Amino acid sequence: MAIVLGENRYGKAETRLLRVTRHGDRHEIRELTVGVSLEGDFAAAHLRGDNSAVLPTDSQKNTVYAFAADRPVGEIEDFALRLASHFVSTSEAIWRATVHVDERPWERIEVGEGRHPHAFRLAGEERRQTRAVVDEAGARVAAGLDGLVVLKSAGSEFRGFARDRYTTLQETSDRILATAVTARWRFATLDVDWAASFAGVRAALLRRFAGHHSLSLQQTLYEMGKAVLEAQPEVAEIRLSMPNRHHFEVDVAAFGVAGRHEVFQIADRPYGLIEGTVRRDGAPGGPTPAW
Repeated sequence: MAIVLGENRYGKAETRLLRVTRHGDRHEIRELTVGVSLEGDFAAAHLRGDNSAVLPTDSQKNTVYAFAADRPVGEIEDFALRLASHFVSTSEAIWRATVHVDERPWERIEVGEGRHPHAFRLAGEERRQTRAVVDEAGARVAAGLDGLVVLKSAGSEFRGFARDRYTTLQETSDRILATAVTARWRFATLDVDWAASFAGVRAALLRRFAGHHSLSLQQTLYEMGKAVLEAQPEVAEIRLSMPNRHHFEVDVAAFGVAGRHEVFQIADRPYGLIEGTVRRDGAPGGPTPAW
């Protein structure tokens, strides 16, 4: 029986950096986590231990630092594209480079009536993300966000669901709906104002979540994805992953306390996980490198 090497890749994962840009006393900071993955002709390294075509992952890490220092990072999509293009151009053995960038949001601390020029606080769980792929077929970009935590205290129900012998969940026409949105979207073009597009996608997700009367988290997921495609013509497809952050009403009457629909137990595990893709009719489906 013949044994052969299958698909393979390697790279440097989770290179973390803080980029400080100083404008006198006023500073700008960016916190990035960068992942690099290279594909190409690396069979000799696997089969014979011949590393002549292998760019060390330590060199990849240093490249990330150097590119961040050489000039301001700019939009993370552009930064990822610059890195991916560089790695493909460094060696004939490398035929595809994928760069993933994750950005944590920092904001200035308010002091008195203004914001401090060089003191910051982490804004929250949410992170902006991108993935750029460069190979002989060209360049592709997907963008995204993770940890967008949202909650509605009204305007959500869950009724008419399937039942079996193990079902104990009661139907409700008034529940708390909470989730932490992870979204990935890919572009039909690279001629994109990355910052404006990201802001537009995020705003569309939030508007539809807030304004839509939810009959299920599945329905809300579809409506949020639909809202993005309606608002942002440059987006071809969006994938959403939305855990149901359950909030169960506490029966405070058992404690001799009056009140209804006011105190809820927050249950972080286990949780329902709703995932789905919304794409334009005619947009190619299936996995693409940019995902």
